[in-house]
Amino acid sequence: MGAEREQAGLSRRDLLKAAAAGVMMTAAWSRGEPGELQSQRVREEKAVPDHTKLPRWRGFNLLEKFYQGRNEPFVESDFEWIAEWGFDFVRLPLSYWNYAEPDPGKWLDLREEVLKEIDQAVAFGRQHGIHVNINFHRAPGFCVNPPAEPLSLWEDERALEACAHHWGRFAERYRGIPIAELSFNLLNEPYDITPETYLRVARRLVEAIREKDADRLVIADGLQWGRVPVPALMELRVAQSTRGYDPTRLCFYKAEWGGAQPDWPVPTWPLKVGEDEVWDKERLRREYIEPWKALEGRGVGVHVGEWGVYNPVPHDVALAWARDYLSLWKEAGWGYGLWNFRGVFGILDSHRDDVAYEDFRGHKLDRKFLELLRES
Repeated sequence: MGAEREQAGLSRRDLLKAAAAGVMMTAAWSRGEPGELQSQRVREEKAVPDHTKLPRWRGFNLLEKFYQGRNEPFVESDFEWIAEWGFDFVRLPLSYWNYAEPDPGKWLDLREEVLKEIDQAVAFGRQHGIHVNINFHRAPGFCVNPPAEPLSLWEDERALEACAHHWGRFAERYRGIPIAELSFNLLNEPYDITPETYLRVARRLVEAIREKDADRLVIADGLQWGRVPVPALMELRVAQSTRGYDPTRLCFYKAEWGGAQPDWPVPTWPLKVGEDEVWDKERLRREYIEPWKALEGRGVGVHVGEWGVYNPVPHDVALAWARDYLSLWKEAGWGYGLWNFRGVFGILDSHRDDVAYEDFRGHKLDRKFLELLRES
């Protein structure tokens, strides 16, 4: 996503519960003891995901390691509730600032105590039947959000080698976890680079992963903030991830980090812009489904890694837009990860002014939105 976003806080009880549960669940595989258990999981898999056709995983982004300076453990109750409501996917957008130093001289030193908290999330996913997708949202040398990195991943070999080192460490750490349970999402929303530059960088990162774990499923975001498919990456045997944030006049209404302008009117759906421009379901199909279906037809699996509507948008408008996009993704056979679960884009604690929230285990639940997602 192209900006930092608010998320509801976590209770001390949740943090302690996650920490204790994570230690117990990760002990078997993170300390090299799991051979028999892992073999059993592999035997029990009913379908192995493939980069040419992804399962229709549906779920949410979890943000505990997304924010710089807000480095919190993941929370097991998120996984419990996501599974309870019938979803099977979480994406973890990570900022490396939370597990390493932003100083290029220290880029290769990863903090074990933070990596163990990421281990917890992988373990929670395995326990609750949820696929975990690890994403480098801020990697050494690149982030779609400010501030800029001290070196450029696209231009500086030192940054590229550091990023490859990080991915290699993650690949080695999770080697043996079935690919039905864990995948890697290389970089969040690259933009303003050529397909050739993207291929060069992605090739090095994929090589670093496959040197440690040859079979790990890798997903690469599209170009231009995830919107544009990248046929150039096909030689790497990776799936690709698209986005659902259009039209921006609707999705990012009143979001200063999303380019919102003060003169944007309150959005409607369908959305009319000026005298001649209209956004509706068929335009979404034409501009953001058909190009990606063409890529999928060439043997590339597709998933919607992020999507959502900022909370100032009227609730009925947000639901109408979401209903159309969800129906298009269902028709295409694609899964998705809503940004986010708890927070201003999510189904819990979204702080919308026009929602009659339902009390749910200490949180405010947007029941209408939840049921729309469950129907999708």
